[in-house]
Amino acid sequence: MGRAIPNRDYDFIIVGAGSAGCVLANRLTEDADVRVLLLEAGGKDRSLFIHMPSALSYPMNDPKLSWQFHTEPQAHMDGRRLHWPRGRVLGGSSSINGMCHVFGHPYDYDRWADETGFADWDHAHCRPYFRKAEHRDKGGDAYRGGAGPTGAVTGLGRNPLYHAWVEAGRQAGYPVTEDQNGFQQEGFGDMQRTIERGRRSSTAVAYLRPVLGRPNLTVVIRAVTTRVLIENGRAVGVCVSIKGGREQTVRATREVIVSSGPLNTPKLLMLSGIGDPAQLKAHGLPVHTDLPGVGANLQDHLEVYIQHACTQPITLYGAQAPAAKARIGLEWLLFKTGLGATSHFEAGGFIRSAPGYSHPNIQYHFLPIAINYDGSNPSDRHGYQAHMGPMRPTSRGTVTLRSADPRDDPVIDPNCLSTERDVREFRDGVKLTRDVFAQSAFDPFRGEELRPGPSVKTDAEIDAFVRAYAESAYHPSCTCKMGAGDDPMAVVDGAGRVYRLDGLRVIDSSIMPSIPSGNLNLPTIMLTEKLADRLRGRDPLHATPVPVYEPADWQTRQR
Repeated sequence: MGRAIPNRDYDFIIVGAGSAGCVLANRLTEDADVRVLLLEAGGKDRSLFIHMPSALSYPMNDPKLSWQFHTEPQAHMDGRRLHWPRGRVLGGSSSINGMCHVFGHPYDYDRWADETGFADWDHAHCRPYFRKAEHRDKGGDAYRGGAGPTGAVTGLGRNPLYHAWVEAGRQAGYPVTEDQNGFQQEGFGDMQRTIERGRRSSTAVAYLRPVLGRPNLTVVIRAVTTRVLIENGRAVGVCVSIKGGREQTVRATREVIVSSGPLNTPKLLMLSGIGDPAQLKAHGLPVHTDLPGVGANLQDHLEVYIQHACTQPITLYGAQAPAAKARIGLEWLLFKTGLGATSHFEAGGFIRSAPGYSHPNIQYHFLPIAINYDGSNPSDRHGYQAHMGPMRPTSRGTVTLRSADPRDDPVIDPNCLSTERDVREFRDGVKLTRDVFAQSAFDPFRGEELRPGPSVKTDAEIDAFVRAYAESAYHPSCTCKMGAGDDPMAVVDGAGRVYRLDGLRVIDSSIMPSIPSGNLNLPTIMLTEKLADRLRGRDPLHATPVPVYEPADWQTRQR
């Protein structure tokens, strides 16, 4: 790994060593005669805060490890700007995320097939690639993988509040599920985390590090790709800013693959003259390829925290003291065990907020502490909370250029809460969460409600609370969507190839046609594993249809 780019021929250039890029680098270099260059704008993943699961808030808020993006003021959220950090380090956002190991619902991928017309993107064709990607601590089965690169551990659930959460869900009338990534997503139960032997299992750790010694792989860090080189309707290489601001050109004999994520990928395409002509001309950029869908269709998950004080001193509040942090850190350093070896998202749930949903549209992450995602603690006492958010929002936003200068952040406008359905689902979700917390399982622990607070009662007050406090769950996606050739907003085909331009693919979460029902790291890894086979000309893994839970009375009952 070095900062200067060796002057040699490459078959493939991959831009971005994140959740997708590291997977591609591994799989493409399995073919010894294929030469791959992997470019990463950030540095090495050396920080202990990356690898220590409980320290996740540090890399997320460190500008040396993550792009510190913010949205435009959100008109439907009291004009607030939302913090949208994205990984700027080997492993990308898989090195800074909350390590929630979630596949999404099988119907998400059936929807992808319906939306795009590409039958091989349905659930039966995606499931084998989820299985290929993971190494679950409980082993593999028809639904799960037992021998893949990505670690998956089930929550230990030692804190009694985790048990109270699942039991309260059962008391409220919801099912309990043994595996949210298996037959039945719906219900309350243990969450799985992308952790292996007490360490974060990022794609840098799981996919890239084991193959750094391959002679056909070159990895260059601190290399900011400023544009894709296009000659005669074909992508032939990239222009890269390296140490000292010097620009270097490097060429690909076969393809350039952009895996820079849902914000930087459309930015790079537009800087390269690929996108909406009006947008490009406004910044004095040439129009190489007219694709108005570049940067459109932006989707994200929002969430709010429902927080209670805890009447017993059993929460993680006590672990916030400096001496306690030192003990936790020392145990993790020596043994990779203890509170440092978990992201603490060990229990959660998926529910339907109303009749008429065939599969869950609300996701929960439960934590035995009242705390913000950035690590700040708004309360001065023991507490617990549920992160609650709708999973298939109907609001759509955009990523556009601020200027033609590659150093400028893109303009990010997710247009959050712009539809009545999104507002209603949050409103219903707050009420349903309060109902769960009111169950007898929490009687030994329940103190006052800290957030929204007892003064928030009416629908209007709940809506105002959501506008004031909802935050991103850090799942931006869909900004270079996959779609059929006659879809004017489609950017890539079913193999990730950019329309009307040879030699260029996009492979990352930006090509999702719609956002999956859950966290996005595993779906991104899955789609990359699948497209790596396409790139290599390999036969796809055999489709594996498996039964999927669906409530018989979903049309008439909420639970």
